[in-house]
Amino acid sequence: MAYSDFKTINQVKATFDLTINLINLFSQSEQVEPSEYLKMTLKRNLKVAFDNDTEKARSELIIAPLLIEIREIFKGQVSLFSGRDFNVDATQGLNGFCDYILSASPFTLEIESPVVTIVEAKNESTKLSCI
Repeated sequence: MAYSDFKTINQVKATFDLTINLINLFSQSEQVEPSEYLKMTLKRNLKVAFDNDTEKARSELIIAPLLIEIREIFKGQVSLFSGRDFNVDATQGLNGFCDYILSASPFTLEIESPVVTIVEAKNESTKLSCI
């Protein structure tokens, strides 16, 4: 079993005996104005990404620039990994390939905890999943 074998949140809840509490993690955060670079990049990329209608196009043209902007906002104190295996515990299905991983560590050679988000760009939707 791998990350991709989990098809629903209910399956994850049952497998790991989880309870989900919805909270507003960002209620105390101040709004950040996107950089001119990000605004221009998204202005150029959005139509191409959605016209292509593929996971790869949305991943490269929308998600990557957003994650790079986050890294810039945090002045390099978070690390961004692209196209990496993230094998935590294969016996529990916590293994596999991740398109992007954002970690609350400035160290960029190895993925270190805490991993704060895993991003998924599937054909039917683009999601930010915080863990």
